[in-house]
Amino acid sequence: MSVQRKRRAGNIAINTAVLAVTAGVLTVGAGVLSGCRKEAAAAPGPPPAMPVSVIKAEPADVPITGEWVGTMDGYVNAQIQPQAAGYLIRQNYREGSQVAKDQVLFEIDPRPFQAVLDQAEGQLGQAKAQLGLAEINVKRDTPLVEAHAIARSQLDNELQQKAQAEASVKSAEAAVATAQLNLSFCQVRSLISGIAGQATTQVGNLVNTQSVLTSVSQVNPIKVYFSISDSEYLALTHQASTGGGDLLKGAAKVPLTLTLSNGDEYPIKGHIAFVDRQLNSQTGAIRIAAAFPNPGNVLRPGQFGRIKAETEVRHNAILVPQAAVTELQGQQQVYTVTADNKAHVNNVTLGPQYGANWVIESGLEDGATVIIDNVQKLREGAPVSPQEAKAASASQATQPAGR
Repeated sequence: MSVQRKRRAGNIAINTAVLAVTAGVLTVGAGVLSGCRKEAAAAPGPPPAMPVSVIKAEPADVPITGEWVGTMDGYVNAQIQPQAAGYLIRQNYREGSQVAKDQVLFEIDPRPFQAVLDQAEGQLGQAKAQLGLAEINVKRDTPLVEAHAIARSQLDNELQQKAQAEASVKSAEAAVATAQLNLSFCQVRSLISGIAGQATTQVGNLVNTQSVLTSVSQVNPIKVYFSISDSEYLALTHQASTGGGDLLKGAAKVPLTLTLSNGDEYPIKGHIAFVDRQLNSQTGAIRIAAAFPNPGNVLRPGQFGRIKAETEVRHNAILVPQAAVTELQGQQQVYTVTADNKAHVNNVTLGPQYGANWVIESGLEDGATVIIDNVQKLREGAPVSPQEAKAASASQATQPAGR
């Protein structure tokens, strides 16, 4: 066979193999397309119902609690200032300790005041001596005048001298009392019982009546100042006395709870002790002071805390857990279950918060079945499989935090 025939025979064999491979590929492609058509023909049905936990929205009486930030201050705060000028020679208290009323805190050099007192006492002695002499003269000359032994005018002069001597004695006695009082001012005393602060003036300094030596604060009880809005003030007043009345007179009906900065709740309840005379026109708030017993002096002026009080009782209020509320473009929504077990979106208006729940003002009917989980996966009309929430979950959903 010639070389040309061999090449022609080889090309024919190659072409035959290529055609066979191409036919196989087409066959496989047709099978794949056929399989896709079969899968498309067997499209799945509607998605399965999503299991969700639900609770019944039932009306209840809900106490609404207000909470405000408060600042603590002494029930009485006194600045200790001397009533005499002089050098400070002694400090008789320990800074930060409890001091009693009339306790001597500081002493001022008493020598100048003692000298003034000695001089006043000397002048008093002279005045008393003059008075004694005048009394002797009057006593001696009175019978002589009656016997016409001396002139009446002489007795009159002696009576006037006696009156002058009596006045001089009274003036001298007042001078002595003033000197004694000034001498007593050398002992600077506390006018109240409380916690004494740091001394602002050291021993050896020259002080006067304008100097502030320290401060004393009565901290048992202690005051907590906070501000509330006009509507909250009216609600508290109504709570204290049904139908209106004085908030201070009904303060016992509004117990206050204090939460400290570390989150601990103070174990003793407080009451309202002060209500300002007017609202602040710029903030629309009124200042109130609460009084809390502080037997261990744990609370100190300058601390911060949160005051809580029940401002009103909302009757027949509908509560839903916070987890059941979603927001879409600024609109709050709650999912409920329809009669055919489908999810339904309800646009709601939220009221005040009650623990871990929201009070629903409008948009949710009494007795509605509310979905409390998987709400982010739901859409309008989606099939659901509702299940009653477990007892523990339901209790947490319907009870306020901390109660």
